[in-house]
Amino acid sequence: MNASGSAAWHHACGIGIPLIAAEPAPAPVRRTGLPADTIKAVLFDLDGTLLDTAPDLIHAANQLRVEHGLEPLVDGIYGPVVSHGSAAMIQRSFNIALDDPRMQLLRSRFLELYSASVSQSTRPFDGMLPLLDGIEERGLLWGVVTNKPGWLTHPLLRALGLEERCACIVSGDTLPCRKPDPAPVSHACELLGVQPSEAVILGDAMRDVDAGQRAGTATLVALFGYICAEDRPTEWGADGLIGHPLDLLPWLDSRAGDALMSTVAAAR
Repeated sequence: MNASGSAAWHHACGIGIPLIAAEPAPAPVRRTGLPADTIKAVLFDLDGTLLDTAPDLIHAANQLRVEHGLEPLVDGIYGPVVSHGSAAMIQRSFNIALDDPRMQLLRSRFLELYSASVSQSTRPFDGMLPLLDGIEERGLLWGVVTNKPGWLTHPLLRALGLEERCACIVSGDTLPCRKPDPAPVSHACELLGVQPSEAVILGDAMRDVDAGQRAGTATLVALFGYICAEDRPTEWGADGLIGHPLDLLPWLDSRAGDALMSTVAAAR
């Protein structure tokens, strides 16, 4: 979320519970037993990690409420679910269960509204563009592994000038399964031509960590994303916690081989 809105989001996300991301983040620590392979690729979750998509998702949910004669909800009400897909947004917006007979129609209309303004207010998180520059300067690859369907993912990345920069995009409908299944992460590694042990996935949900671990990659939690205290990311078993996008660069340098370190030194 942009700087002006982040403080309000952090306060409201936990509905009175402070965000863990507001606390100093521990330095990323490699999990015991993880092979110390040189990292060659970075995989990003999309919503709440690469991009701050909350404003447009919340706008669509509130548009839908208005269509049904309801008042818009404050942003923080959506805090715990905004990273968990359209069904979760409908559940929170209308206080209904997944098996409610209204769910499918509401979800379809929500996606129509969202697709019409998918990039209206969405922006990369503060520090993300310099991070991508740093990854590319180091000669590393980066890609996106998201549960968002491709018909939303590609137009969004294209509108922000990122579609051609990333080396692979694995969307929620690329394969028959989605995260936390490891297949999307494994598929991304295949597309990039790297072994899973040569990749790291950064995400703001436990499903990102689960998918990465089961695929065999390193895993890092994006504390700057849509994480509330109730999520307890320190208990997800990730290899590290990243408090700001640029914190990833020192971690990558610590896992760099001789060739990469020479590239980094020359760039400096």
